[in-house]
Amino acid sequence: MTPSYCLSSARNTITPEAFLLRNSHLYLPKHRSFSFSTETYFPRKETNFLRPQTPLPKSFLPILRLNNSKITHPFASLSSFAEAEGEKQQNQDAEAEEHHENTKTEDQAESPGMAQAFHISSRTASAISICIVFAALSLPFFMKSLWQGMALKTKMLSYATLLFGFYMAWNIGANDVANAMGTSVGSGALTLRQAVVTAAVLEFSGAFFMGTHVTSTMQKGILVANVFQGKDTLLFAGLLSSLAAAGTWLQVASYYGWPVSTTHCIVGSMVGFGLVYGGAGAVFWSSLARVISSWVISPFMGALMSFLVYKCIRRFVYSAPNPGQAAAAAAPIAVLVGMSGISFAAFPLGESLALALAQALACGIAGAVVVYRIIRKQLGHLLLKSASSEAEQKEGTIHQKNIGFLSDIAGPTGTQLEIVYGVFGYMQILSACFMSFAHGGNDVSNAIGPLAAALSILHGGASGAEIVIPTDVLAWGGFGIVAGLTMWGYRVIATIGKKITELTPTRGFAAEFAAASVVLFASKLGLPISATHTLVGAVMGVGFARGLNRVRAETVREIVASWAVTIPAGAFFSVVYTWILTKLLSYIL
Repeated sequence: MTPSYCLSSARNTITPEAFLLRNSHLYLPKHRSFSFSTETYFPRKETNFLRPQTPLPKSFLPILRLNNSKITHPFASLSSFAEAEGEKQQNQDAEAEEHHENTKTEDQAESPGMAQAFHISSRTASAISICIVFAALSLPFFMKSLWQGMALKTKMLSYATLLFGFYMAWNIGANDVANAMGTSVGSGALTLRQAVVTAAVLEFSGAFFMGTHVTSTMQKGILVANVFQGKDTLLFAGLLSSLAAAGTWLQVASYYGWPVSTTHCIVGSMVGFGLVYGGAGAVFWSSLARVISSWVISPFMGALMSFLVYKCIRRFVYSAPNPGQAAAAAAPIAVLVGMSGISFAAFPLGESLALALAQALACGIAGAVVVYRIIRKQLGHLLLKSASSEAEQKEGTIHQKNIGFLSDIAGPTGTQLEIVYGVFGYMQILSACFMSFAHGGNDVSNAIGPLAAALSILHGGASGAEIVIPTDVLAWGGFGIVAGLTMWGYRVIATIGKKITELTPTRGFAAEFAAASVVLFASKLGLPISATHTLVGAVMGVGFARGLNRVRAETVREIVASWAVTIPAGAFFSVVYTWILTKLLSYIL
């Protein structure tokens, strides 16, 4: 084949531009692209270049070469069409810049995973991952509270224990953070990048400032402590195996985008260890039965509550004479009630009931004021327009008589729809931020609890005593959650936000508000509830409120199957890992 830079522009011969356009198949192998020296260029997948009858101006294509082509010299080009050496240099500079942009675009389109999710190049994504791995391997050496006055063997085992805890925390971030941010991304209230950055800050803050500082060796009341007294090495191996086993199953679930409960993963892992190495008497079977019952109770209550909340929005907001004004008036009230209740459940800071109620009410009032001011500042011009324009009111108002609670009500349009979605979008962002902060404080214990217990045993602590968790260990768990969220969190966020049912700001708020309310009241009543299962059920309930065919049955079947497999899978991996670790520890200790 004749290289492109050897083409002649002699008389009675076809011009190089036309030849390339008519024979583009010779120069467009798969995964190749043109690089043009001007800002105007052909998109990769369009076919408008197959029109040779329209001649191109000479200056349009001064330089044309094949990127990464094996049949052309790397620096070959049709530079002979340049009229001056200075113009040639400028064209080469422009070509290099355009090539860089095209390469970046190709990397985004062809690179799976984090690069594609965040719209960054694969090199940037790889650099972020490498930095996280380097930090995970090096930061434990700077945790002074764990290294003072210990033998070298104990230091190395402590280092390995910290890595096990980081692995579990990483998987918590990859899977469980979708509880707070999944609906916000799915409804469009936040972009994926905004959600990840916001959640990273709030998850770490929650884990560091609100994470529990006291834990017990036997987590979640699943194992009987007396069975393992005097068997510190076995218990140490079992705790590490539980972290590794739960992390393994969480990683599998996150890879496929299945939202599973991190608490259930830890429970299943410890049940498997206790049953095999301690016998049937080592497991509190009543606690296990409560966990299993949450598979039914959690999604059912979540679906029922979100169904009612969404129907209330459609009945009292969509059907109001002015839906925008109704949404703006209801938002501060809903935030006041919701944040006060969640604050009372998540942050019981006061010793007396009156003080705890006052603190919760203060949080609710603060949230309501913030939402009110944001709505008036951002949507005030639209609210004035909707109030003063009779035409807009007629456009967005639904005139119906005797509207029932379960009636199918059409949504507002025009300015009214913009106001309603704006109001509920702000509410959803606020609730997502609050839930993310609370999640970091609550669920970090799933990784840090067994980690701190294993470190206590390694350092000579009693196997059944309470353990004080150092601050740097809490920060270590928070860092692990942020790392997992950054690298893999987009997978489960996509499932909750987009694959179960289509979400809008109103539907996303209904699901999130319902899930938070169910978890709040169920925890106070002592009912077995999983936050993950409740949120998935709430998203399904919003879909059912719009019709049974609005929920993707295939996605739901996959999620339910992953719930059923969680405890057995965690138990299996825990038994295998405990067997391996006991063999290794017999040579080390």
